Amino acid sequence: MGAEPYWYFVKYQPDIETALQELREREFKAGRYHPVTRFLEFPVTADSPAPGTKHKSIEQALAAASADGTRSILDIQSVSDEPDVGVATPLDDEVIESLYGTPAPTHEMVEDNLEFLEEIDRGQAVYFLIYKGSKPAEILFAGYSFD
Repeated sequence: MGAEPYWYFVKYQPDIETALQELREREFKAGRYHPVTRFLEFPVTADSPAPGTKHKSIEQALAAASADGTRSILDIQSVSDEPDVGVATPLDDEVIESLYGTPAPTHEMVEDNLEFLEEIDRGQAVYFLIYKGSKPAEILFAGYSFD
């Protein structure tokens, strides 16, 4: 099996690290991670299956997933300016502008064009802001699984 992409839209808040940790906790409690849910359909919505967690903590879920990883945002543990395994980094402004023709893409623009996923390495993630009008409305977190 090859690495699989994943992406999540979350409500905007200025603290990206807090947004990431809240997303991880939400997806953990919902059980939307391997090995609880073998394969997920993205993007996750309010209608996505949520079987509930089968582990006592995110750390236990990560251990149960072993080298395969959770195939979800649970594999991303923090935000950083430098790309690395297990971190989300900001997507380069030039990439955003070249893909969407604006530094402020809308939700619909991003759903229609996920080409940036091709540049993400396994076990890594990116994030960027999604706009409604001239104001940030969401944060997109997107990455690739380990396997």
